[in-house]
Amino acid sequence: MKKIPAPLLLLSLLTFLFSACHPQEAQLPTETVAAPTPTEEPMAVRVNGTGITIAEFQNEQWRLKDAQAATGEELDEEEQVNLVLTELVGQVLLAQSASSEGYFVDDATLQTHIDELIAQAGGAEQFMSWLQTNHYDETGFRQTLRRQLAAAWMRDKIVSGVPTTAAQVHARQILVSDRATADSIYQQLQAGTDFATLANQYDALTGGDLGWFPRGYLYVQAVEDAAFGLSAGQYSTVIESDYGFHIIQVIERNESQPLSADALHVLQEKAVQDWIDAHWASSTIEVLV
Repeated sequence: MKKIPAPLLLLSLLTFLFSACHPQEAQLPTETVAAPTPTEEPMAVRVNGTGITIAEFQNEQWRLKDAQAATGEELDEEEQVNLVLTELVGQVLLAQSASSEGYFVDDATLQTHIDELIAQAGGAEQFMSWLQTNHYDETGFRQTLRRQLAAAWMRDKIVSGVPTTAAQVHARQILVSDRATADSIYQQLQAGTDFATLANQYDALTGGDLGWFPRGYLYVQAVEDAAFGLSAGQYSTVIESDYGFHIIQVIERNESQPLSADALHVLQEKAVQDWIDAHWASSTIEVLV
């Protein structure tokens, strides 16, 4: 049975009582009152039709500001907006793909995770205090956690496809701060001086050893490109970067070298970012802030 809104219920009751008192009078026709249309919350961004509210976006900004205050890091307003936008859109894209692949966070699973967080916080009262401190209300936190759990499932699926071995080089470098010194070292190498001997002069701790690394691991792309273009025993010309002036020597190469834990992590993060970039480019994203 359809529930009658309280004002209409009262009107119906009054009409009935009035009719009972005056049975000889005809009843006036009752006008149908349309239910009000819910007003959509203001949106900051829409991702393939899924909205992120301005309130959620602003709360995420507050959490970022709190994190910056704790670490001493400073970002201007534009950088903050871009960082929050990137994070939230990435989460939504991952969660949407998880849904399309049949993964859903049901209420029981969500509650299990919340119960674990309550226990970690030391109880319900402490957990509610944590929510308030971190700019969440209970409803908003449930929504955020549900999306993050779905995004994490999709992220795990992406990183599981990253192989644990890869073509790698084992290299060392000589790194100095000025061009003149780098050119002098290169001339010594050309004259026959041993690379390892010179490398130890400029880095007595490690001898310039960079260890094994795959493509996509080093911060300086030019250094990585040079290393992968060399055969074992060969060295590069002088390479300039923001860190200084490098000369690279490849010690050995392996087309299927096991990845170190750090290198595997870097490649996994790169795989996730490449996935997000590709899906971002093919999605309909409306930025409204």
